[in-house]
Amino acid sequence: MFVKKEDFRIQAKNFDLSDSHNVVRIICGLFMLPHFAGKFVAGSLTAGTIAFFGKAGFNPPEVWAYMAACAELATGVALVLGLCTRWAALGAAFVMAMAVYALQVVKGFGWTWNTGGYEYPVFWGVAALAVAITEFKRASVPSAIRSQTTAAA
Repeated sequence: MFVKKEDFRIQAKNFDLSDSHNVVRIICGLFMLPHFAGKFVAGSLTAGTIAFFGKAGFNPPEVWAYMAACAELATGVALVLGLCTRWAALGAAFVMAMAVYALQVVKGFGWTWNTGGYEYPVFWGVAALAVAITEFKRASVPSAIRSQTTAAA
């Protein structure tokens, strides 16, 4: 249930695209990367990013923006590679929850993504939470039992 040495190994089974869970996990990770990249232009934070974090009440906004970018990059890469997946997925869900909070503070209620609402981060947060739940279930069932169940099916 807690972090194990195996969680830090890149394994071929994590890239088996016939397992739909892997597909969702990888896509969740890939969708974190534009959130990271969008905060920067020419290697530094954009003025809009800093202003948004400031309006949301995250002070100093530069520090919070860098922390958010690091969290988005770390969770995205970990989810794509299948490293510490259950914890990375929880982290990604938390990052998306913070994005929803910030959008609510800055813009007020708005659901649809095309009007600056939080439909998009809610969706990806729930998807990441689903990945985390599945990973925690997989971690709680010993591999010997899991392989017997798979062989019987």
